[in-house]
Amino acid sequence: MIKILKKMGLIIMSLLLLLFLTIVLFVNFSPEFGGSATKEQKAIYVKSDNYEEGKFVNEQDVKLDMSFSDMRKSLVGFFNPIPNTTPKNDILVKSIDSLDIVTYKDKTRLIWFGHSTFLIQMEQTNILIDPMFGKVPAPHPMLGTNRFSKKLPIEIEKLPNIDAVLISHDHYDHLDYGSIQKLKDKVNMFYVPLGVGAHLAEWDIPSDRIIELDWWQEAKVENLTFTCTPAQHFSGRGLTDRSNTLWSSWVIQSESESIFFSGDSGYGPHFKEIGAKFGPFDFAMMECGQYNELWSEIHMFPEETAQAALDVKAKMVMPIHWGAFKLGMHSWTEPVERISLKAKELNVNLITPRIGEEIKITNNSNNDPSWWK
Repeated sequence: MIKILKKMGLIIMSLLLLLFLTIVLFVNFSPEFGGSATKEQKAIYVKSDNYEEGKFVNEQDVKLDMSFSDMRKSLVGFFNPIPNTTPKNDILVKSIDSLDIVTYKDKTRLIWFGHSTFLIQMEQTNILIDPMFGKVPAPHPMLGTNRFSKKLPIEIEKLPNIDAVLISHDHYDHLDYGSIQKLKDKVNMFYVPLGVGAHLAEWDIPSDRIIELDWWQEAKVENLTFTCTPAQHFSGRGLTDRSNTLWSSWVIQSESESIFFSGDSGYGPHFKEIGAKFGPFDFAMMECGQYNELWSEIHMFPEETAQAALDVKAKMVMPIHWGAFKLGMHSWTEPVERISLKAKELNVNLITPRIGEEIKITNNSNNDPSWWK
């Protein structure tokens, strides 16, 4: 009996060692994890007010590490999942004609791809925000659940030349290796928060096509201005690189219009600060999904999203960060249902278009409160 137990123990230890080696090899050799900043780049980051002791930090004292009690609660939620966290049937999306995108010269419009991905056509400039077109928001398909829709409004290969790509941070549901590989030869310039450029460089994007910005810094493209603005979140793609890169929201301005993209963020005073400096906004895309009381400081609850929309002085608001992936322990429709109620209470002008629908930031009628049902 003792010999059998020893043999079983040896087998278990061997399997655990094999698993450990597999993980180490995957993390070190898979391109999905991206790159690291050079010493020269880190010397630049030290000058940032948001960089302390080799890590980027939030303006507020934000809790990022779970206690043992929090981990226990998280595991309970994992093994006792809430129903309806994914749609029962595949979400139907509206298709976009590639020729229509190429020839479009009309007023500013946006097209939502689900979650936080947008195509913006503004001043005859094509802009992609957080282009995550992949099937699973994870470094490997086995580590996440599939996108809620099998099809996209348009495949990457059919997209026209993109003048600018804006990235909010380096998490997998916002910065996707596979999408960047398919996009990189048709993008003129990538605009990213400090540190994120190291991932793009690792993925063979030339350095002269990457512009890194700190909070409150801006870049100009033709008649547009992109400003990197604060968010309350964190970053990291691997096991040991938490907060090695900065996270942000974005302000996009023309001479006559202004758009705000929240990125991922907990609720904080930065929204009022952004509103005071750049508001009012004609249109705001505000994070509303994948929340939990265990990480309430880095993701907003829907009611906070509605208040944040008031803080930034948005004339029209669209809830984002939902409708594509399961990353939180709530039903997939809960975010939009909760913010719809709060928006009515606070008199917030909320729109909820389908994935793939054309969104105009003036006189928009794409506000169907029932499509997800």
